[in-house]
Amino acid sequence: MKNILCGLAFLSFCADAPASFAQDQDGPIATASPRSESADSVRLREALAYSNPLPRGAPTQDYPLVAWCDALVTGHADLGDTLTNRNPEDTELVRLGRLEAQDFRSALAAAEPRQSAAAKAEAQRAAAAAKAQWAPLLANTDETSRSQAFGLFFGLPGRCEHAARRIRENITTPPTTPAEVGLQETPATD
Repeated sequence: MKNILCGLAFLSFCADAPASFAQDQDGPIATASPRSESADSVRLREALAYSNPLPRGAPTQDYPLVAWCDALVTGHADLGDTLTNRNPEDTELVRLGRLEAQDFRSALAAAEPRQSAAAKAEAQRAAAAAKAQWAPLLANTDETSRSQAFGLFFGLPGRCEHAARRIRENITTPPTTPAEVGLQETPATD
């Protein structure tokens, strides 16, 4: 069912996006652009992103989650930078990862004055845990192994993008739910 919901969100976005969208954006790859996306589309994507489970070890609160997302994408880009024989696609992934990390850091900086000491500490712990996952790969002297690990990174949860937007814009209301955007999960039948 969640795959169907993700497909609906993608189709909704595609209907709202201009044909030249992919060519006029130089920055992090995002599933939407504020200048062309309707508020309803943002709400739909947010509902889907927050309804999907996070990977093991990911914080559930937005501020620490963005710090975790930043550390993961930065670690991936750092690993890519260690490769001496990168193909153009890998070089582009590193470039886009750096831009995405920069976006996360700007959201963290904007939200930092509003965070409690506990939230800041949790963000530091989450970032350190994510960095620790990359450390053995970055220290590996076998470039083939590092290259394989670089290729296995499947990206970040969609919630990272929304959490960054929410903390940057000081959105304190609960995230939109699937029910609020007119999506109902149907129970699986055997």
